[in-house]
Amino acid sequence: MRHSVLAVAIAFAAIGSAQAGEGMWVPQQLPEISGPLKKAGLKLNAKQLANLTGDPMGAVVSLGGCTASFVSPQGLVVTNHHCAYGAIQLNSTPEKNLMKDGFNAATVAEEVSAGPNARIYALDTIQDVTKQVQAAIAAAPDALGRTTALETIEKQLVASCESVEGFRCRLYSFAGGNTYRLFRNLEIKDVRLVYAPPGSVGNYGGEIDNWMWPRHTGDFSFYRAYVGKDGKPAAYSADNVPYQPKHWLKMADKPLGAGDFVMVAGYPGRTARYALAEEFDETAGWTYPTVGGHYKKLVALVQSEGQKNPDIAVKYASTVRGWQNTMKNYDGQLEGFKRIDAAGKKQAEETAVLDWLSKQGDKGQPALAAHQQLVALDEAARVNRQRDLVFGQLRGTGALGAATQLYRLSIERAKPDAQREQGYQQRDLPTFEGGMRQMERRYVPSMDRELQAYWLREYVKLPPAQRIAAVDQWLGGSDEKAIKRALDKLGKTKLGSTDARLKLMTADRAEFEKSKDPAVQFAVAVMPAVLKLEEEGKARAGDALVARPVYLQAIADYKKSKGQSVYPDANSSLRITFGSVMGYTKTDGSKQVPFTRLEEVAAKATGQDPFNAPQTLLDAIAAKNYGGLADKKLGTVPVNFLSDLDITGGNSGSPVLDGQGKLVGLAFDGNWESVSSNWVFDPTMTRMIAVDQRYMRWIMQEVYPAPQLLKELNVAPN
Repeated sequence: MRHSVLAVAIAFAAIGSAQAGEGMWVPQQLPEISGPLKKAGLKLNAKQLANLTGDPMGAVVSLGGCTASFVSPQGLVVTNHHCAYGAIQLNSTPEKNLMKDGFNAATVAEEVSAGPNARIYALDTIQDVTKQVQAAIAAAPDALGRTTALETIEKQLVASCESVEGFRCRLYSFAGGNTYRLFRNLEIKDVRLVYAPPGSVGNYGGEIDNWMWPRHTGDFSFYRAYVGKDGKPAAYSADNVPYQPKHWLKMADKPLGAGDFVMVAGYPGRTARYALAEEFDETAGWTYPTVGGHYKKLVALVQSEGQKNPDIAVKYASTVRGWQNTMKNYDGQLEGFKRIDAAGKKQAEETAVLDWLSKQGDKGQPALAAHQQLVALDEAARVNRQRDLVFGQLRGTGALGAATQLYRLSIERAKPDAQREQGYQQRDLPTFEGGMRQMERRYVPSMDRELQAYWLREYVKLPPAQRIAAVDQWLGGSDEKAIKRALDKLGKTKLGSTDARLKLMTADRAEFEKSKDPAVQFAVAVMPAVLKLEEEGKARAGDALVARPVYLQAIADYKKSKGQSVYPDANSSLRITFGSVMGYTKTDGSKQVPFTRLEEVAAKATGQDPFNAPQTLLDAIAAKNYGGLADKKLGTVPVNFLSDLDITGGNSGSPVLDGQGKLVGLAFDGNWESVSSNWVFDPTMTRMIAVDQRYMRWIMQEVYPAPQLLKELNVAPN
């Protein structure tokens, strides 16, 4: 369930009575919600959870977009199949398609690199740096200066934090700037693929079942973390050894059932429950329908070309899957918005806050003014939204994207490291190089041409006022002849070559500006416009740095006056959510039980993708070969289960833990009715979907055997 939305982050202490289900709680709130946790069924001492480097929290890690967890003392890591899909795709070819056939390293020596940019981040410390950051912003002379000041202090804090080798640091803003925290993570750079079930297990149901319940997907895979012989993080090397974590999760030894306590620790991406009604209307009325519409056309385009060329099908598989997931998520959110009248609820909530502030007299005026400022900033950004979307996609596509990034790198490299734009500093260069290297596994010139053509055609549709002079001059017209001429010219670029891209990483600005490569010439032509638009955006962000925290504090004060709980909007930082295993009732009145069963997998099988269950799986089900993993109450092996936990994109792969802190499953999706909860939480319908650890083990015993891993997990069958 990978998706992202524009959102603001908010974090205050829990107020009132925290409830199970709704709420993505920051670690600092754990002492305050210990009572509700115990009441819900937590058997551990809540103080144990507050120890973020202890057991079990110290086993939970970030993959930089998904969540995972250590599950053995030899650095074995479990996450979702769809979280490992990029690594699976990178190691696939038309002749050896791991996405289809799966991957199972019989020995450690057979494990393969997950890619140059694969990372595992293990949390080390969290430091409150609010005073330093706010002081830097307050000293700035104007809006642009505030954004620059924030960027400068962030770089300084991160540089100091990363002075200890092997760590990666990140500054998180909460409440639009009311709180800032600096997270330090051990950065493991050598990540290897260990096990991935066949796609007919790991992606069973495909896009048809995505976001749906009932669900029957074995969405799990295993990585292993490697470090240098000295135990410190190091780039991939044959000499590296498995990392030995201090803590790892143990598989649950008690059956999970309906009503049982469960909790998730993970890194949810973005929610927008505290966003302005104006921002919601913009998203529901334009962003989701527009972006989703483009993705549908792009998916059809790549799939059509992929049918003609298997190389395209393999190399763009991960990209297409990301588009499909996002567009379906957007459709689900739009449907959910209508079902619960989200627009009406958002407007009513905002009106209540504004009315409350109006009654505060002079005390409420700063927050009311801040609200008006935020509305004006949103309106200003909306004027050129179509241009910003199309121009951003055009200059970020394939060879043009590589050229633009490389030229920008040459500009930034001429500056002292501390003054470079984030993403182009020395600390970013290994990841930058990794992206340039792995492009060859996700790029086919003929497909790149088709994608360039799509966005050029979208560009020439822009209203004259939103056109960019540099692009118009480069294109030399607005008809199909001009587009074809541009495509023919771009077809001569050398940036499809990895060697050519890597060579340009050390080129200076002058070398780019005299280049004859057509993709580079495009990048040089449009860069002044890119920098100008970037500066305009930073100025708006600088105004928001003043207004946002004032208004969000007002929301917190309003909720406090009503005795309501306040929990953080997701912002990709560590969170905990808790609740219980439970079903729900769909809008058509049908009651949904919380577990799906092994026999339902077979009943769904058609022999055709995406319901082409492996024959070994069907045979084992027919023989009732449950491998000692059947649930007594269900009479069979459970596959997936529901709970009322509050998650979003980024939580994929998160460990689902029982009251003892043991692993009962992996979060991988939400039901169709839940996706609108990114904006307005609906406790009646919101459910998290997880793969049951008993199904994972059953697949590894009976379908795609990995006895070596079962032994390592200490769950080998007797």
